[in-house]
Amino acid sequence: MTLQLYCFGESGNAYKVALMLALSGADWQPRYVDFFNGEARSAAFLVINPMGEVPVLVDGDRVMTQSGAILLELARRFGRFGGATPQEADEILRWILWDNHKLSGQAGTCRFLLNFLPPEKQPPGVAAFLQARLKAAYTVLNAHLATRDWIVGDGPSIADLSCCGYLYYPEPFGFTRADWPHIDRWLGRIAALPGWKHPYDLMPGSPADRAPK
Repeated sequence: MTLQLYCFGESGNAYKVALMLALSGADWQPRYVDFFNGEARSAAFLVINPMGEVPVLVDGDRVMTQSGAILLELARRFGRFGGATPQEADEILRWILWDNHKLSGQAGTCRFLLNFLPPEKQPPGVAAFLQARLKAAYTVLNAHLATRDWIVGDGPSIADLSCCGYLYYPEPFGFTRADWPHIDRWLGRIAALPGWKHPYDLMPGSPADRAPK
């Protein structure tokens, strides 16, 4: 049965799952969620996910939400990217939790504030606060990758797919790859994996779609 991924191109959290599906060669289809016109807050969508968020992965009667939980389930299902040992699996979970709290959670909010909210609606000082927290997270990740190719173990894992979720986007939010050489090389290694695509090529929806004609 074809998996259905509720997503939109601007969502880094949805990209994590879409990338996992693409790299695993899964039978899946994206289902575009018109987030910027309120679909994720609509009554119909809230029946699917009361949290009002993407990604949502639908597999027959099963509905899965939250990118970290979906990545863990897909790693078990496909037998890929989940770690070679129980110890690696535990370490992968540690990094997914770190990413959700320290990296993606900050990057997604900061990117949204700076690129998708009108200036008059941007709360003063919040973006700078988030960028300072992100700098600390980039420092941790860059140092970790200084002596290794992948976050955990000898090959790519869902820890890598989680942590990279927002770092390929072109919209400015305070991350410049050249400033973080070990992260930069790591992102290049991920992009070299068979099946990799940029988020705007992998999922429907991009800022260009909403640009004035």
